[in-house]
Amino acid sequence: MMCLRQNVLFGMGNPLLDICAVVDKDFLDKYGLKTNDQILAEEKHEELFDELVKRFRVEYHAGGSTQNSVKVAQWMIQQPHKVVTFFGCIGKDKFGEILKKKAEEAHVDAHYYEQNEQPTGTCAACITGDNRSLVAKLAAANCYKKDRHLDQKENWQLVEKAKVYYIAGFFITVSTESILKVANHASENNKIMSINLSAPFISQFFKEDLMKIFPYVDILFGNETEAATFAREQGFETEDIKEIAKKTRGLPKVNEKRQRIVVFTQGKEDTIVATVDNVIAYPVLDIKQDEIVDTNGAGDAFVGGFLSQLVYDHPLEKCIQAGHYAANVIIRRSGCTFPEAPDFH
Repeated sequence: MMCLRQNVLFGMGNPLLDICAVVDKDFLDKYGLKTNDQILAEEKHEELFDELVKRFRVEYHAGGSTQNSVKVAQWMIQQPHKVVTFFGCIGKDKFGEILKKKAEEAHVDAHYYEQNEQPTGTCAACITGDNRSLVAKLAAANCYKKDRHLDQKENWQLVEKAKVYYIAGFFITVSTESILKVANHASENNKIMSINLSAPFISQFFKEDLMKIFPYVDILFGNETEAATFAREQGFETEDIKEIAKKTRGLPKVNEKRQRIVVFTQGKEDTIVATVDNVIAYPVLDIKQDEIVDTNGAGDAFVGGFLSQLVYDHPLEKCIQAGHYAANVIIRRSGCTFPEAPDFH
């Protein structure tokens, strides 16, 4: 296998510090939380984060969708360290320091934009049994500034060093202009630009910005729900996921040297992949129901596994296999965490 150089994979997104704790039902009820739900923090959740840290035994993990994916990619690659670069915005505070330490432990070359206006973004993962209720407070993650960070010479040089780029759709709500600058660079230099649909609301409420970026996308990731919403918003008039993947692949593209690839995961069902030649269904790895601990982060892990082989220029099939492997590892554990080394061949 060829030896990779550092900073070959670039990710940009919303860095969040995951604060995980096993809580009781009273705690959920107090803050009006449902089991197995994902919400953005409202005013009524203001005290939740402090109370979680004070009352329960917490574990901290570097989180946020893009950061999870690049962290998994680095874990799959192992050596050298810092194959992955990550950009995002944090606060100059205690949680920001923990996040920097966690990124370092994951051997990710994180270059955060640090500011004082907002505290570091956090995600409270309230665990009851095998359910998790996630409450995200974006805070600093929303404050990323292109001119203050991405445009800085030393940071832009790191962008130029990469050959594969990955940005989750969530970042469209923060800085579309930053995504467009990276996407344009990838396209002009015939490098690989990949994004994720991330959530149905991105295709619905940020459709205009998403479609500005879309012509630059070489690889698109998403799940079946996101694919269905995207299809409705685009007026595809079909609910057949293979047909949706095919039509999505055929949307206008800037860099015609690279044919777009569309990858839609469907939980335990087959992963659907559309290329210029055909649409193929790849079965996922078998797992018994009682071995599943937590399915949150499975999509992020799939992308991380996929990217870990893409940077080696491995065939598409190998990238899919690695994605399935990584997701299969992650769902056996709590949070987007993994053992010391992968067992993928």
